[in-house]
Amino acid sequence: MFIDLPLDELHAYRPPLPEPPGFDAFWRRTLDEARTHDLDARFAEVDTGLALLSCYDAEFAGFGGHRIRGWFLRPRAAAGPLPCVVQYLGYGGGRLLPHDWLLWPSAGYATLVMDARGQSGPNRPGDTPDPVGYGNPGVPGKLTQGLLDPDDYYYRRLYTDAVRAVEAARGHDAVDAERIVVAGHSQGGALALAMTGLVPGLAGALIDVPFLTHIRRAVEVTDAGPYGELTRYFAGARGHIDTALRTLDHFDGLNFAVRATAPALFGTALRDAVVPPSTGFAAYHHYAGEKELEVWRFNAHESGGGEQRAAELSFVRGVVGRTAKFRPSK
Repeated sequence: MFIDLPLDELHAYRPPLPEPPGFDAFWRRTLDEARTHDLDARFAEVDTGLALLSCYDAEFAGFGGHRIRGWFLRPRAAAGPLPCVVQYLGYGGGRLLPHDWLLWPSAGYATLVMDARGQSGPNRPGDTPDPVGYGNPGVPGKLTQGLLDPDDYYYRRLYTDAVRAVEAARGHDAVDAERIVVAGHSQGGALALAMTGLVPGLAGALIDVPFLTHIRRAVEVTDAGPYGELTRYFAGARGHIDTALRTLDHFDGLNFAVRATAPALFGTALRDAVVPPSTGFAAYHHYAGEKELEVWRFNAHESGGGEQRAAELSFVRGVVGRTAKFRPSK
């Protein structure tokens, strides 16, 4: 069923920003601290049986200098430097395997897939522990880790990792540093949205059903999916609700949207109980860069699926200006 505001109201929905005092200073300090650690990006080629692609086991220093894993893939026959899509992951899953990420290299681009520290799940394996949290990757439960202090909150680490992933991609010899697109669905969409406000000079952003956006409304209208972790916490931590919400304001996508400069393609679905559509529309309406929106009226958290990917392919082709140039076969 439709779980949120009527579509005509969604098209006009522009709530106040939840910007906390010192928001810019908080993120400037966070990223300055991260950059005191050498990025030390490494790319070790692996034999995956994918004859048309070059695949690399990637790693770099994220928040706190912690090593973050990923995959880097590029078409073997493409003449670089290439546009690159930095791909962020949905909640509770890891980087999977190289053959799970064929879309962008098949289109002629490089792609860097960033593992999500401390996250893993059934059929979605991850390889990056979170030394600050519970060590080895585990099942969902990240939304309340360190929730009473922005400095300690899990997503301070993950957002910082995402910035460093863009820096790792920009430093790769096969990548055109001026043609980086960030992309993600759900939690990945939250990271892509945050990058538009934290990383200057992006060529574009693909922001599909972004999580962690307009959080104060989300926890009032849904108990589904990850937001349910917060509502269950609030039910028991009655004296800490306002403190927790102030922490969450530092990570709310609305505050990054108003700082965005990159062109963006959004996706939202009107039957999405995991990421209520009003939260995605709010981000879209506040987004300061050029923007487009795909609305999927009868879909839930899967959003537009293959049709959304097709729209993204067309969008990326436009923002990077051209697809990769291929060398003729010998």
